[in-house]
Amino acid sequence: MKIATFNINGIKARLNALTDWLQEAQPDVALLQEIKTVDEGFPAQHFEDMGYNVATHGQKGFNGVAILSKLPLEDISRGLPGDDEDEQARWIEATVVGTRALRLCALYLPNGNPAPGPKFDYKLAWMARLKDRAAALLDSEEPVVMAGDYNIIPQDEDAKNPEAWADDALALPQAREAFRRVLNLGFTDAFRARTLGPGHYTFWDYQGGAWRRDHGIRIDHILLSPQAADLLTECRIDRDIRDREKPSDHVPIWVELDA
Repeated sequence: MKIATFNINGIKARLNALTDWLQEAQPDVALLQEIKTVDEGFPAQHFEDMGYNVATHGQKGFNGVAILSKLPLEDISRGLPGDDEDEQARWIEATVVGTRALRLCALYLPNGNPAPGPKFDYKLAWMARLKDRAAALLDSEEPVVMAGDYNIIPQDEDAKNPEAWADDALALPQAREAFRRVLNLGFTDAFRARTLGPGHYTFWDYQGGAWRRDHGIRIDHILLSPQAADLLTECRIDRDIRDREKPSDHVPIWVELDA
């Protein structure tokens, strides 16, 4: 099963680019972030005509996550548990069944800038809730995939120019530590399980010629529970998508699981 995550930076602006990539890459499941629309505004019929089942958790103009799946989506849940007053659409999860059941979670973790400040406090609080949900998912002892835009640069080697990010919420020690606390529960960073070393990025800013100069960062991650990690056969970044017409500032990253 091929499972991809892609921050598309606006479904309306990126519909053609997303469609082209889906037709080429043919993921069984695509987990999307920053759809930037309410559920009613998402072009679900378009993707259903392509053979995908669709589940969304949208928000007007900001955030928003979605799951596109060629397999039926079961037990859909929207919103990260732990704060009933959190109205930001950043989490959706569902189960798909291939040769076995997989629990899939699409997430868009808060950016947190400027830091320090309320936005960074919200990011850390959200990550504490993420850790609690991740622990609960592990207790199920089912294969779990938590994928999306984590807005975390895990290590300096995950940035072309780490000094430029030293004071950014994406790389501050508190944020990195919160990310490691999730990993240390027993999750595997799928990309690093297959590929080591610097030079691998999933985001290039639109400003300052970042793409031309390859000033990228790796902030889109696929975390696998032990049961899912046992099924991992491949993980890659579709880097070249960034060089196409009207691209997102992110590119897809995907895994192949023997499921």
